Amino acid sequence: MSAPRSDARRTRRPRSGFTTRLFIAQTIVIAAGAGASALVAWTVAPHLFHTHMAHAGLPTASPQAKHVEEAFASSLVVSVSVALLSSMVLALVVSWLITRRVRRSIGAVVTSTANIAAGNHAIRVPPSRLGREFSDLTRSVNRLAEQIDTTEEIRQQMLSDLAHELRTPITTITAQIEAAEDGIRTPGVQMYGVIRSATGRLKRLADDIDAVSRAGERQLRVEAEPTAVNDITTAAVREAQPGYDAVGIHLGLGPTTTDLVDADRARIGQTLANLLSNARRHTPPGGSVTVSSRRRDHNLIDIIVEDTGEGIASEHLPHIFDRFYRTDTSRSRDAGGSGIGLTIARALAEAHDGSLTATSRGPGQGAQFTLTLPVYKRRNTKREHPPPEPGTASSPLPRPPLQRTPQRIPARKTNR
Repeated sequence: MSAPRSDARRTRRPRSGFTTRLFIAQTIVIAAGAGASALVAWTVAPHLFHTHMAHAGLPTASPQAKHVEEAFASSLVVSVSVALLSSMVLALVVSWLITRRVRRSIGAVVTSTANIAAGNHAIRVPPSRLGREFSDLTRSVNRLAEQIDTTEEIRQQMLSDLAHELRTPITTITAQIEAAEDGIRTPGVQMYGVIRSATGRLKRLADDIDAVSRAGERQLRVEAEPTAVNDITTAAVREAQPGYDAVGIHLGLGPTTTDLVDADRARIGQTLANLLSNARRHTPPGGSVTVSSRRRDHNLIDIIVEDTGEGIASEHLPHIFDRFYRTDTSRSRDAGGSGIGLTIARALAEAHDGSLTATSRGPGQGAQFTLTLPVYKRRNTKREHPPPEPGTASSPLPRPPLQRTPQRIPARKTNR
């Protein structure tokens, strides 16, 4: 029974607040300082005065000397008492004012955080003038509230998007089944094709959500191997070409490097497919999209997807890779994408120890996405020890080549 009591004792709420304790502590310090000053004055000053009187040649036993010393002691007591009392009162008033301001500032932070915890994410802490530390505290709380508010907006948008994405194929399947039940349509190849397309859309959505979840948990697996950059870009352009031709957008292959990158070809292919799908979605007919690559330095290679489309406003750039974020909420969801393609693309880039960044000069100025990957460096496969004799327990079997088993993530819909 002693352990619970000790735990309760440790977690028991203090009877007095921080500001009250601060004021009491300042009062004790002020009183101690005043007492020390009085003690020193009454102990040292009479002795020094007596010594100076003796050095001046005035007999210390004379009535005049005693009268002067008594007058000095009286004036010392009065002056020191008045000075100490005045300073104590002034110090206590200043301490009380400071404590009051500290209490108000802390109370504002406490009230704001309580409101944020209760769901009022629009609340902000008023600025404090108590110093840099309190200013940093208020800014941190306000930044936290802004991030929570943004996250809540994205969550609500996500639920709305998911509801729409689920409702459309479900409605299609339901309509086909009801038509067959009412005898309006006869089950056949065409109906099965429509149902298969709707179920495929549901499967793609489930795969996208799973990929986003894995990306958030850093669980995306990649099987990296030496891969030529020009092979990756050429294959991506070739795969996306029919979709571009159908909408009248020119897709071209710019200057590219033949260097090798250490990458999972299927994963990087999916990343480029997402970027090209995103560029096609936001480039009007007659526009152009170019895929190129370059060697940034000794260790990194950039693959660039540049379009002449809508561009990205500066306020959207910091959030362009956030899950379920769309720059234009007035778009239909089918035209604007589900908002997780770029999130998955960046997660795949980071899984390769690379990065994915976006730049734009503004609306109507196009956008540029840069996928950065590490250069392949030949690994040292030389054995450090001679192999044991065949047939022994520690004899290693020949290791087969690493098989790539990428999990396809058909996240073609993008954030923009």
